[in-house]
Amino acid sequence: MAFMSVALPQTEAAQRGKPLPIIRDAEIEGLMRLYTRPVFKAAGINPKAVKVYVLNDRLINAFVAGGQRIFINTGLIERADTPNDVIGVLAHETGHIAGGHLARMGVEVDAANYTQIIGMLLGLATIAGGVASGKGEVAQAGQGLMIGTQGLAQRNFLTYARGMEASADQAALKYLNETHQSARGMITLFETLARENIATLADIDPYVMSHPMPMDRIRNLEAEARKSPYWDAKDPPALMLRHQLVQAKLAGYIGGAQAVMQKYPSSDQSMPARYARAIAMFRRGDIQNALPVIDGLIKELPENPYFWELKAQALLENGRAAEAAVPVRKALELLPSNGLIQMLAAQAYIDTEKPDNAREAIKLLRQAQRTEGETPETFRLMARAYAQTGDVPRAELATAQAALLMGDTKLALEKARSAQAAFKTGTPEWTRASDVISFAGRRQR
Repeated sequence: MAFMSVALPQTEAAQRGKPLPIIRDAEIEGLMRLYTRPVFKAAGINPKAVKVYVLNDRLINAFVAGGQRIFINTGLIERADTPNDVIGVLAHETGHIAGGHLARMGVEVDAANYTQIIGMLLGLATIAGGVASGKGEVAQAGQGLMIGTQGLAQRNFLTYARGMEASADQAALKYLNETHQSARGMITLFETLARENIATLADIDPYVMSHPMPMDRIRNLEAEARKSPYWDAKDPPALMLRHQLVQAKLAGYIGGAQAVMQKYPSSDQSMPARYARAIAMFRRGDIQNALPVIDGLIKELPENPYFWELKAQALLENGRAAEAAVPVRKALELLPSNGLIQMLAAQAYIDTEKPDNAREAIKLLRQAQRTEGETPETFRLMARAYAQTGDVPRAELATAQAALLMGDTKLALEKARSAQAAFKTGTPEWTRASDVISFAGRRQR
């Protein structure tokens, strides 16, 4: 769909203790791919093998977890003055992936008790949160938690972790140099963190830090980075505009109308400012004033698929599905293989409540699954589309599949059994229903 906050499927979220506030948006994800593609190539990594997730978190942070997955906070994107700032951080995280640091860390802690590991990681997270937010008492609490649960093994582990961070820094310098980009942005972001957290870090023991102390890190990095012939390289204007538009989108969707007007007053007639204000207006229900602004953006940059997508979402969320189908088709013409836009188009077609449109929606949702995989949202939309075409068994099967992914085993079993009874034994639909029954049954034991 256009811009939405989601949680990981329950099976993954449960492993992390709580759902991660992941933002899904075609424009933001497209920009992250644009940022990472040359870096991944320089690192010898297949871009299709790494997934970048955007977390709805105002702290400046990024990290690697769960294998080849990079998580980046909206706070980092919002605070980054240039694309280069974000690219530098992504290059650092790529260094962790290319260096196999997570796997090697597993070896380092393999002999430790699982509970001790959790306690240590919670302490690290507490320190990182306190440092990033400038709350010294939070960081101190994290330090106390770690000291209370760990000893010499903890310090050895953290020494190893700091070594990995330094290694990732050097890898980032290498990737940026090979892609003819400056490391200035990465260092600028580190300097921002250091300035904001001088007081917080003053009483933190450097030996219980998972990262090198900021000023040491900055001095070492800058001395090396200045040797590059690309130290003064600038971001292309087109990339800078895309970065600013994404910042405006984040402000419009998660900043609130008041925050948008403070950052983008009506006197600011730049494209990003108008973009942010249009989003804020339609989000508060002022579609009448939002649409002319969006139309103005489209007229100025008609080949931008995300302006068409925004118009479609604005109309759709204000109950004008038939009208939304027109701009979303244009967005699909410009980005025909984007799963999120395919899902938005499917929702627009379904909301018209016309069987012919519902059939078209089913085709789009099947296409979306090629890139998005099987998600609760695609199955929920499929269930609605099948119901509109009168295909109740497939609607119930799709409902069962959505329920299973969301952890509702009772509903999954109920709908899967009902659907299976309507299909001939051995057909693909019968088999899928059988799989749902099997998985849901095991989870209920």
